[in-house]
Amino acid sequence: MRYDFSTHSDRENSRAEKYTLREELFGTEDVLPAWVADMNINTPEFVLDAVKKRLEHPIIGYETMPQSAFEAQIEWMKREHGISYELEDLLYSHSVVASMDLAIDAFSEIGDKVIVQTPIYPPFLASLREQKREVLKNPLKQGSDGRYLFDIEDLRAKIDDKTKLLLLCSPHNPVGRVWRREELEEILELCLEHNIVVFSDEIHSDLVYAPNRHIPFVTLSQKARDITITAIGVGKTFNMAGFAMSSVAIANKALRERFLQSYRRVHIGHGSVLSQVAFEAAYREGREWLEELKVHLFGNYELLEEVCKKHNNIIKPVPIEATYLAWVDCRGLGLNNRAIKDFFIQDAKLGLNNGLSFSKEGSGFMRLNFGVSRDEMQEIVRRIDRALSEFKDE
Repeated sequence: MRYDFSTHSDRENSRAEKYTLREELFGTEDVLPAWVADMNINTPEFVLDAVKKRLEHPIIGYETMPQSAFEAQIEWMKREHGISYELEDLLYSHSVVASMDLAIDAFSEIGDKVIVQTPIYPPFLASLREQKREVLKNPLKQGSDGRYLFDIEDLRAKIDDKTKLLLLCSPHNPVGRVWRREELEEILELCLEHNIVVFSDEIHSDLVYAPNRHIPFVTLSQKARDITITAIGVGKTFNMAGFAMSSVAIANKALRERFLQSYRRVHIGHGSVLSQVAFEAAYREGREWLEELKVHLFGNYELLEEVCKKHNNIIKPVPIEATYLAWVDCRGLGLNNRAIKDFFIQDAKLGLNNGLSFSKEGSGFMRLNFGVSRDEMQEIVRRIDRALSEFKDE
């Protein structure tokens, strides 16, 4: 391997959110944080080198998003995911959540219903509450193999004329699913039937493990392309969240103009000069790094699986297909949600995301970020091993 993911730079004395918020979230700083979804893996050198080169120019002022940066993204999306976009289809956004908030504003009104498929990344729910939309929950159902599935019949029964928008998470955070074409086509059919716009969060689309393959929602058909707003970017893929750089892709002109009414109102702008440079470098030079990263990440997931099997799957991760976020089923501990959280904080000395924060369907689960160096993953596994051994001895 060309790239070394065995260790990472120390972040404890930086302003890294996962460290600075430990006392607030877990009541102690004596936990190894494995929650917020950035990686404890160094941002690639080719990204940092591009930023350093830009800093040779002594003026950091207002600059427009360079056409070459979006061209790099277009080439990446075509090669990696089979999507064809034009330059006019793409807009800068500083985050997927910001893009989602704009889509909610643009394609629904106060009191309208918006579909979310729980358990789900918490800002999906928070954004709807803040904008006074009604959350239409379409909970995922868990199959006999542990993988989650869409509940199409439940969705069909709940949609009415007040349902305006569907917030799709693809690949899904936190359950790690890569939706198959036939699954997405069932969603598309209902959305077309009821004139529902789809906001597709595809920020984890590059972090998919073989043999799974990401199917962008817009590639299902021309009709899908005409009702879809897609949020994509480099933040998760290349551990660049701090650059606050992503994009929104809207191929349908009428849909894009409607989105732009909200977009212009809040003056999104063009983002940071350094972020623009980093964005382009990642898309132009990142393919080999990403392939090696995915091998590393899946190896981390396998370490987690092994320690859970060692303890007869008292806790066990849901089978992973994408992302570096393990959805861990802790119901075998026989504890309530407060006690499960305390088990990880006090016994394992790990700071994880509480499953209930992803909606009530997360009861009995925790989310663990395994996007870390191999050294850190081995430490996470040691702590889980010790805690489970002591738990069984009690």
